[in-house]
Amino acid sequence: MTVVTDAWDYLTTASSWTGEDGMLHLMEQQLLLTITALLVAMLVGLPIALWLGHIGRGGLLAINISNIGRAVPTFALLALLVVADWPGTREFGPYGRAGLATIIALTLFALPPIITSANVAIREVSPAVRQAADGMGMTGGQKFWRVELPLAAALVMSGVRLALVQVWATATIAALVAGPGLGRVITDGFYRTNYGKGIAGAIVVAVVALVLEALAAFAQRRLDPVPREPSPKRHRGMSVTRPMVAEETDTVGH
Repeated sequence: MTVVTDAWDYLTTASSWTGEDGMLHLMEQQLLLTITALLVAMLVGLPIALWLGHIGRGGLLAINISNIGRAVPTFALLALLVVADWPGTREFGPYGRAGLATIIALTLFALPPIITSANVAIREVSPAVRQAADGMGMTGGQKFWRVELPLAAALVMSGVRLALVQVWATATIAALVAGPGLGRVITDGFYRTNYGKGIAGAIVVAVVALVLEALAAFAQRRLDPVPREPSPKRHRGMSVTRPMVAEETDTVGH
């Protein structure tokens, strides 16, 4: 319980949140890394995945590329990037030391779920809907923008949602190469045997991940074009359709 108490003390101390090494500043750095890597991954992965899904080809290629991305450990990739001449460990604008290397590693980590979900989303659009669009005389571009993409948007967003939470949590590895982010709180706490500090940093990462997950889930629901019907109301533990069944039985009997 001492570690839990120390973590609580660290979280409730104002000095832990302020200053250059405060958790608020480090949280901003990690959010900047996360959003940048996610946006780059979307700009690179979504056009390719959506186009392949639209033409109905290359699905296996997209999935295989995604699987390769999953197979490469992000920390191993980051370690290789920081020891190379480029991008190395040099400062990169507001992203700090090894900022470019961290963005590249996180971008490659975000690509698999984005590519897979977007490709599958477009390919799973009902053939009947596609035929109806063709029957209305839509061009390929019109069919994509007006029919396929709106129907696939929620599933596309599910991949972005998964990538967002994964990249946010994984961005803590930047601290292992003296990069920015909340990982510095975690690594510094455990390195100095100040376990309460390390646990406090991990708690903040987990809480922010839950908030990002909730926001992304809300956005995904908003993008879903299919309205969800509420579940049947219950009255005293019985379905409201039971009286109708009884009436039908009486009618048959007469």
